[in-house]
Amino acid sequence: MDIKVIITGATGLVGEGVLFECLEHPDVKEILIVGRKSYTGKKHEKLKECIVPDFFNLESFKEQLSGYDACLYCAGISSRGMNEQDYSRVTFDTPMHFANTLLKLNPEMVFSHVSGGHSDSSETGKIMWARVKGKTENALLRLPFKSVYNFRPGFMKPTNGQKNIKNYYKIISRMYPVLRLLLPGQVCTMQEVGLAMINSVLKGYPKHILEIDDIKRLAKQ
Repeated sequence: MDIKVIITGATGLVGEGVLFECLEHPDVKEILIVGRKSYTGKKHEKLKECIVPDFFNLESFKEQLSGYDACLYCAGISSRGMNEQDYSRVTFDTPMHFANTLLKLNPEMVFSHVSGGHSDSSETGKIMWARVKGKTENALLRLPFKSVYNFRPGFMKPTNGQKNIKNYYKIISRMYPVLRLLLPGQVCTMQEVGLAMINSVLKGYPKHILEIDDIKRLAKQ
């Protein structure tokens, strides 16, 4: 089965790691990176790029965004220093607008979204970022795509060759063998996240909110 996928967030850790796996996967025949700035990493014959300055203004990009089997939504931002309104605009309003646009263009699409560990599905907890992420997960699950999956990775070991790695993830990468032994339910690799997202499109999964154990299990399928 050959699939065509859209990836957002390729200039960040998760998006770049997922992109690496898509570039290597034999069943992914075409990749469209959608972002506000150009990705300056790997070049590849099956890789295309669409620069979108404003994700709330997609009208002129509809033709480029049409004809895809899946969206692997990996864009995101830290909540550090942000109020709830601003964080919600990036974490809820932006992916929802993007998803609703893609739904009109590709109604049979699979939408796989990177959320976060300990996201709050009740939307009522005390932790702001967890409430917002839980709200986003719930809203996406209500959209009538072919299927929607929310991924909740914990600490992720970057893939060799990744450029977009923050310093604390470089530390995690060096400590990963120890963390994997001490905290196996809280760490995974970017390779596992990427393969699991691809397999969510190719093979599906019985759960629509995937914790770390689910991610590891789906990556092996």
